Amino acid sequence: MDLQNILDKTLPALGYELVDFELTAQGTLRVFIDNETGITVEDCATVSNHLSRVFLVEDVDYKNLEISSPGLDRPLKKASDFVRFTGSQAKIKTRLPVDGQKNFIGKIEGFDETTQTITVSFDGKTAQIELNNVDKARIKPEFKF
Repeated sequence: MDLQNILDKTLPALGYELVDFELTAQGTLRVFIDNETGITVEDCATVSNHLSRVFLVEDVDYKNLEISSPGLDRPLKKASDFVRFTGSQAKIKTRLPVDGQKNFIGKIEGFDETTQTITVSFDGKTAQIELNNVDKARIKPEFKF
């Protein structure tokens, strides 16, 4: 069983969403988790303890395990991310230009499940970006004073 499948099956059962993971050349396995209420240190400890046992049974090879929240500038990767964060500010970089540009900073207005298209408003304009054209996307944190 591959690591993606293990994480996709294990984390939802614990009440968490897999945001991303990476295995470094030095053997550190970083797993980024989230849920609707945010992530605490206790959440990270719970997931770390559980995954350590699962990885032992599944014979996953790693040296160090790090569990973390994705941070304020959380990456957006899946369709469900764009649905969940509709109304939020985001930075989106596309693989191919959309209306002559590849970098967008604006508000996620919505996600069309049928066409797999993100609607983003910025600078008084609106763009339709296909999900498969997104190279990188992250929440742009907003600080209100």
